[in-house]
Amino acid sequence: MDHTRCEIKEAIETLKIVRGHIDGIIKMIENDRYCIDVSKQILAVTALLKKSNMTILKQHMQTCVKEAINEGKEDEKINEIILILEKYMAK
Repeated sequence: MDHTRCEIKEAIETLKIVRGHIDGIIKMIENDRYCIDVSKQILAVTALLKKSNMTILKQHMQTCVKEAINEGKEDEKINEIILILEKYMAK
């Protein structure tokens, strides 16, 4: 398994963990658990989503962006990354 394939597998595993956490959060809310405990779990999921997103973006730069640079089409890919970063930083 090459490095990027390993990273994608890691992102998928992280997202599966997120899915499980979200199911747990829903159950916590349904069971009227303490709000702060629910909030902490939501923050944990947010951190995992950010981690997974960074893994995907890293893989994108190592593959799609490199390919675009080799083909002389880097401007489009750079603009895509700038848009993502703008959305990320706006939050």
